Amino acid sequence: MTKSFYITTPIYYPSGKLHIGSAYTTIACDVLARYKRMMNYDVFYLTGLDEHGQKIQQKAEEAGITPQAYVDGMAVGVKELWQLLDISYDKFIRTTDDYHEKVVAQVFERLLAQDDIYLGEYSGWYSVSDEEFFTESQLAEVFRDENGKVIGGVAPSGHEVEWVSEESYFLRLSKYQDRLVEFFKSQPDFITPDGRLNEMLKNFIEPGLEDLAVSRTTFTWGVPVPSNPKHVVYVWIDALLNYVTALGYGQEDHENFDKFWNGTVFHMVGKDILRFHSIYWPILLMMLDIKLPERLIAHGWFVMKDGKMSKSKGNVIYPEMLVERFGLDPLRYYLMRSLPVGSDGTFTPEDYVARINYELANDLGNLLNRTVAMINKYFGGQVPAYVENVTVFDADLAKVVEENIAEYHKQMNAVDYPRALEAVWNIISRTNKYIDETAPWVLAKEDGDKEQLAAVMAHLAASLRVVAHLIQPFMMNTSNAIMEQLGLGLDFDLENLTLAGFPENVTVVAKGTPIFPRLDMEEEIAYIQSQMTAGKPQEKEWIPEEVELKSEKDEIKFEDFDKVEIRVAEVKEVERVEGSDKLLRFRLDAGDGEDRQILSGIAKFYPNEQELVGKKLQIVANLKPRKMMKKYVSQGMILSAEYGDQLTVLTVDPSVPNGSIIG
Repeated sequence: MTKSFYITTPIYYPSGKLHIGSAYTTIACDVLARYKRMMNYDVFYLTGLDEHGQKIQQKAEEAGITPQAYVDGMAVGVKELWQLLDISYDKFIRTTDDYHEKVVAQVFERLLAQDDIYLGEYSGWYSVSDEEFFTESQLAEVFRDENGKVIGGVAPSGHEVEWVSEESYFLRLSKYQDRLVEFFKSQPDFITPDGRLNEMLKNFIEPGLEDLAVSRTTFTWGVPVPSNPKHVVYVWIDALLNYVTALGYGQEDHENFDKFWNGTVFHMVGKDILRFHSIYWPILLMMLDIKLPERLIAHGWFVMKDGKMSKSKGNVIYPEMLVERFGLDPLRYYLMRSLPVGSDGTFTPEDYVARINYELANDLGNLLNRTVAMINKYFGGQVPAYVENVTVFDADLAKVVEENIAEYHKQMNAVDYPRALEAVWNIISRTNKYIDETAPWVLAKEDGDKEQLAAVMAHLAASLRVVAHLIQPFMMNTSNAIMEQLGLGLDFDLENLTLAGFPENVTVVAKGTPIFPRLDMEEEIAYIQSQMTAGKPQEKEWIPEEVELKSEKDEIKFEDFDKVEIRVAEVKEVERVEGSDKLLRFRLDAGDGEDRQILSGIAKFYPNEQELVGKKLQIVANLKPRKMMKKYVSQGMILSAEYGDQLTVLTVDPSVPNGSIIG
């Protein structure tokens, strides 16, 4: 019976053009799908788009078109990109597809009926861009008003949040917490790579799972709840169900669901959406009494030297440019070779061009060129029959090839592509060394050894055939080109691959073609850099007169400013004021002959207030003294700078004498 294998990408949110991050995930799944097909699995590969939600509705409004028209246009662009990247998907799902929306509505009502969903009210900080709620403690930055009240903030993604309070349906995650933990214990390899499972347990599950809001009433672009249509089903039920609806779950034609969901199921996602796939998704499946997937692979990101990709930084890399300039195979190779399992990888133009020149052109391309040229030169293009152990180097080459074929399969099943490709390059490297060891140009001389020369040519061709098989899931064009130049057809048998499997009576091409021409390093690096900055907003010419000045207060004349006396004052003593959480009491030398006292409401910004002793601050010295807390006089004001929810007192160089006038 044929083994079945199901692999899915996340469904991408089409709110903008996809960069190499999305290309990475899709190619990574494609490599696995192609590998499994070559290993005689019946494979179903799913990708697609998550098309509902508030952000899509807003994007459509900005463009002056309907949400459906907006996502239709985006879907065309994504499909064209997948075609460019030669993605061998079996189905492209869109959450606006009729069959999907029907099942989402049915599932919602079923979960409502079995009390796994209930109606309540949700209040919290919401990021439109992330389609996610956050608690105050989860925010990366918090904005406060002058009274310290939280008025907004920034999500970990960098997007601003807004306060939302609305009626909402909730998914009873808490009810399934223990069952989920038991599942994790029984399937410790469910989440890969290592460490990600522990992250989910420590950060989200052990503190206690909160029930999840799964509907919204503040926008309409989504699947309406049948029994309460003012609610639309929130993205994390709608989107996650795509993995089963695409196969026919809940539909008349469910043959694919019966077949592939009951085979081996792998999901691949970026680490940023691991929580939804490792907690919400398994619990949703438990509620529906559907078996859980075998593996959830959460990969890292490609980042740039200066951090995450950003148009404003001018460091975004789009796959179209790289394919157009260098071809598809170098991109697929680079992405799969350069992202370490379990961590982020750094994209640099230098590294990209170097890998093409050294690993693809030098190591692999040169090996093929030399082999084809020598077989033509010494044997008229006829590949000699493969015979073992003719030269003293044959056995070691065969051993290295055999060991690395086994290592390749091990790493492919672990979805560790850098190590799988490393195994292939071990074979390439050993074969290049084999040429140097055997010195065919010496064996070809009149007093040489024709038998050994024939064995060497056969071993070189056989090794390249093995390499062509192993790289086929990664670099299809390159793999096919190697096979064609060796005079072989395009029939691949990865399951039974051996060095000795080279067929008899094969003729190589009369003249080989370089599969990876060498690149001018400086020129190509400069080209990539120019393309990265092409989309960066151009800085306009600075004309001071045209600058729109921003001020929170009314404009003043110089004479008004001149009335304010700002002076240097050294902190002699500082203490918290009893009975106040805000106030600090300062004793300062401001050049008055005697010390003065100032009270300042900055206590929360300086929990260790003694660090201020000895610092020279800026104070308003001619402010009329005022009574505070009924028993203290404050003789001036300490100047400070506020930014976000931070505050810092303004200091001056320690060498400036106390009492010096600033201004």
